[in-house]
Amino acid sequence: MTEQTAPAPPRAEWLRDARRARTLSLATLVWLGAESVLGIAAGLDAHSVALIGWGATALVEAAASLIVVWRFTGTRTSSAHAEERARKAVAVSFWLLAPYLVLHVAHDLDAGHRAVPSTLGIVVTAASVVGMPLLGTAKRRLGARLGSAATAGEGTQNLMCAALAAGVLAGLALNAAGWWWIDPAMAVLLAAVAAREGARAWRGDPCCH
Repeated sequence: MTEQTAPAPPRAEWLRDARRARTLSLATLVWLGAESVLGIAAGLDAHSVALIGWGATALVEAAASLIVVWRFTGTRTSSAHAEERARKAVAVSFWLLAPYLVLHVAHDLDAGHRAVPSTLGIVVTAASVVGMPLLGTAKRRLGARLGSAATAGEGTQNLMCAALAAGVLAGLALNAAGWWWIDPAMAVLLAAVAAREGARAWRGDPCCH
């Protein structure tokens, strides 16, 4: 009887990338926590439902970061089963985000809400426009190297966060010119992207294509 060879442990480089993914996700949790608190505070101060909704969206996005931290902690780091569960959990977080965005837009339009100028809101959303693409791009690259759709999916959510922040920022800046529709239009577009990315994550499509 031939003795079965145990599977080789993950390469050292792969483990370093896994630790980087976990560290970036932890940093993102801190960022999203601050973003949520400041965004909601700015929205309440300016009576802007757009800003309040954007701050609340950060809480949904934080779920993907928590999932990746869970995925790359302890014995789960080398577990294909953990990756599959994390990938599907990230898909669900996309599907939670998509209907939220659509319902939020419907509520705003029905209530006649428009984004209004807010210094704090402009500062917070501008910081997201600059910082989130850096985090998102780094995670998508790590996801490709790790073969982790969960990590790549979290990176995609970070990029969506930046795009939504850009829409809110544009709405705040251009509302006076009558271009109030930019913010809801961006939210509906991102809802469609979230639904598509959720389906890709659930199927386990190749990362970052």
